[in-house]
Amino acid sequence: MISRFRGVNMKKNIYSKIQTLDDLALTLKKLRAKGKKIVLCHGVFDLLHPGHIKHFEAAKQSGDVLVVTLTRDEFVNKGPGRPVFSQDLRAESVAAIECVDFVAINEWPTAVETIKKLKPHFYAKGSDYAKQKEDLTGKIGEEEKAVKAGGGQLYITNEVAFSSSSLINTYFSHYPEEARNFFTNFRKRYSSADIIDSLKKVQDLKVLVIGDIIIDEYHYCVGMGKSQKDNIIATKFLNEEVFAGGVLAAANHLAGFCKNITLLSCIGTKNNYKDFITSRLKPHIKTKFYYRNDAPTVVKRRFLDQAFLIKLFEICYLDDSGHIPAFTEKQICGYLDTHLKNFDMVVVTDFGHGLITPKIVNMLCKKARFLAVNVQTNSANIGFNLITKFPRADYICIDEPEIRLACHDKFSNLEKLILDIKKRISCKKIIITRGHKGSLAYAQDTGFSKVPVFSKEIVDRMGAGDAYFSVTAPYVFKGLPMDVIGFIGNAAGAMKVLIVGHRAAVEPVPLFKYITTILK
Repeated sequence: MISRFRGVNMKKNIYSKIQTLDDLALTLKKLRAKGKKIVLCHGVFDLLHPGHIKHFEAAKQSGDVLVVTLTRDEFVNKGPGRPVFSQDLRAESVAAIECVDFVAINEWPTAVETIKKLKPHFYAKGSDYAKQKEDLTGKIGEEEKAVKAGGGQLYITNEVAFSSSSLINTYFSHYPEEARNFFTNFRKRYSSADIIDSLKKVQDLKVLVIGDIIIDEYHYCVGMGKSQKDNIIATKFLNEEVFAGGVLAAANHLAGFCKNITLLSCIGTKNNYKDFITSRLKPHIKTKFYYRNDAPTVVKRRFLDQAFLIKLFEICYLDDSGHIPAFTEKQICGYLDTHLKNFDMVVVTDFGHGLITPKIVNMLCKKARFLAVNVQTNSANIGFNLITKFPRADYICIDEPEIRLACHDKFSNLEKLILDIKKRISCKKIIITRGHKGSLAYAQDTGFSKVPVFSKEIVDRMGAGDAYFSVTAPYVFKGLPMDVIGFIGNAAGAMKVLIVGHRAAVEPVPLFKYITTILK
């Protein structure tokens, strides 16, 4: 009975440590008035281990009151499946440690605003943050600045270090078995530091991105049941989101990694979306827009069940009667003829909606210094928009149905189809994405590399292939091994399928963190 009551009191004590940031700020203000020194630790703390405890104990020695704040679940940028434990469970676990006085869940992506709010005398970080240049987020400098602005200082503990990600990968891995085996072998050849260092070396590339603009609309509904008079299911409209899709999404993905991006596309004047388009592009993307009066900008309106993000049906607003007008085509070819020599690489996202004409294909193949091509099949062009329209490319990235259509071959193995396409198109590097089966990469000098899917956790598949292609293209240009390209692409794809529509692009820092997490 005594031990039972002790357990109840202990649980009550744990919960009393956990406060909101507003309440905690008031509590700490009173403690500071009494002369107490406040120490703040911040992190994910997904899997508590001896390194965390020693870090907390060392931090506590620099002051009187130890506060630990935790990253909210939605801001844990460690890739699919993380955090393993919810923010509430993580808070309870940290609060159970004797040396910890208060716990709160952060409200922002970084600790900067929390530091400003709590004004600690010391902000404690582990020894792995001693070298600020190695901080993937680049935020430790901002955090130190915030601490000093409040009269405090950064404090580095030098206790034994462990890795939550390494322990989770070893004992609590959520990755499919094939992926775990792949990571084990991949770690023997490459480190996360090597890959991330390579990922940072494309910032100065001059890239031209050309392709079809698509306005993607999500109209969220809830089912009301069958109509009494007709054989239809009635739904109630709830709300909508509008996304910058097609080549716009590809440019936004690329713009996180390359700082010199020029986007070339065509806007239909029957529904001018120019203001929307420019507002959704990253600010450093330069644009070269042409206009066609004979057609609308392509709009794809999808109706979804909001609870499960299940797509019910789609309405497309487009004119698929032919290519862009001859005058517009001539303008674009003139621009390409003059300016292609100024770009290190050209990235083509051809959705088959009339922009990429035979003359433009010819100009790109003739003049582009490095040509990366993605030619897509969709409901409007199935069987008619094929990769074989390009006689030359330096990098091709399409999905399995698209290569099978191009080869008119439903059953042969992919290796054979890739070699067939290679003969028909002058291209030395090809990747075929396969959805839940991962991807298959080919290079003429090294052969085939199979990369399994990293995560089966999916929120929305739309745009995953675009993200894969866009993120990998500059690294193919840089000559990274194709197994590394496949690894980077699958990581980008795993991150993209957790994003609804095009709410956000795949960004470098979350990708760096995910790669670091995988290869711990």
